[in-house]
Amino acid sequence: MTASPHSDVAARLAAALEALQPAAAETLRWFTSADLTVTEKQDRSPVTQADLATEAILRERLLGAFPSDSFLGEESGRTSGTSGYEWVVDPIDGTKSFMRGVPLYATLIGCRREGRGVLGVIAVPALDEVAYAAAGGGAWHVRGKGRPEPARVSSRTTLDASLLCSSDFTSFARRHDPAAGEAARQRLEAACGLVRSWGDGYGYLLVATGRAEVMADPLLNEWDAAAVETVITEAGGRFTDWQGRPRIDSGDGIATNGLVHEAALQLLAASS
Repeated sequence: MTASPHSDVAARLAAALEALQPAAAETLRWFTSADLTVTEKQDRSPVTQADLATEAILRERLLGAFPSDSFLGEESGRTSGTSGYEWVVDPIDGTKSFMRGVPLYATLIGCRREGRGVLGVIAVPALDEVAYAAAGGGAWHVRGKGRPEPARVSSRTTLDASLLCSSDFTSFARRHDPAAGEAARQRLEAACGLVRSWGDGYGYLLVATGRAEVMADPLLNEWDAAAVETVITEAGGRFTDWQGRPRIDSGDGIATNGLVHEAALQLLAASS
């Protein structure tokens, strides 16, 4: 008998959480290491041997468990498969933070089927904190060796009571229309009660666990968004591009507790 999609997803989530352990350990092996070397990719973003080694572990473990799946990694690109499932991973989301010894970098593992997210894992190895979710199964949050607890977004209903995060507020001005992007940043910052640059996967983790209400990224890749989309949604929040579409490939993204989503989108609309 063919396994149901639900059991397929459960098996893949178990594999993702298992693969996370050696991957997280690999990031920590290099974190603050004096031997860390940095090279520049074609897009001028940095990459380290920690990024490469961690992605290699995830690729080997995930495709070893599901060899017919596709795989898209930030560092190694795409490998085609036949199962209809695709893993989308970012081994170290926040490499620049990682390079500076800032513990807010994340390891992101997402899986999609027929263009929809079916599972997501957001791990912050240096803080020993993980949020994970499977479509239809809710989101869960684990600190250290504690037991998983339900992850839920906050119940704040207005932007003036909200905490806004972004990976890099200067990147608002690096959109296709810099002036419009900068104006959008100013509107959103002015509307929110608290603004902090707790970015990359960590900012999305904060939204999923009710500690922030808005995480806005003006520049976003698929591997940045695949995992967080499912975690945010299953935690009761909402993830879209800046035009309000539930997509991860538009080049930008915003996650909220859902209650302030439309208000935030209105402030960003002119720069979309």
